[in-house]
Amino acid sequence: MFFHLQLEREIELQPKHFGPRLAEILHKKLRTEIEGTCSGRYGFIIAVTDILNTGKGTIRDGTGSATFKVQYMCLVFRPFRGEVIDCVVSSVNKVGFFADAGPLQLFVSNHLIPDDFDFVSTDEPAFVSADEEVRVQAGAEVRMRIVGTRMDATEIFCVGTIKENYLGVINPAAAAVG
Repeated sequence: MFFHLQLEREIELQPKHFGPRLAEILHKKLRTEIEGTCSGRYGFIIAVTDILNTGKGTIRDGTGSATFKVQYMCLVFRPFRGEVIDCVVSSVNKVGFFADAGPLQLFVSNHLIPDDFDFVSTDEPAFVSADEEVRVQAGAEVRMRIVGTRMDATEIFCVGTIKENYLGVINPAAAAVG
């Protein structure tokens, strides 16, 4: 789920940044370009934790700007199939519900919700248990198992299930009908 990786990236700086604060500006630019992005290979880059080496810059012909190879350590969030994750339901409709776990959005189909849950759309759409004590609705905290992932170059998509033991709404008293 969370990994601490050493990565490398080329950063380009304009000549106006050359001077005594070069390293500080380089570090700031790296953080703004990297943090909060998603790489299909590594996952969501949460934070740059350390900058190991900035190396020597190479001046580009014609522009006067310089490129620096920066080696850095970062905290990465990458989900895997079979992993159990806690998330918050963001929206519910008759085909299932969407939930968020930090930057990751997951979908749970109505086929992956226990059979004793029925969809109701009276005032707020929700999946309600047969005894009407548990509701999967927007804002509910849910524990699910990831059953599938798909990674693009800039996004990660996951499908989950709550149709197993110890999965589902975490705090049913907070999401109960009442």
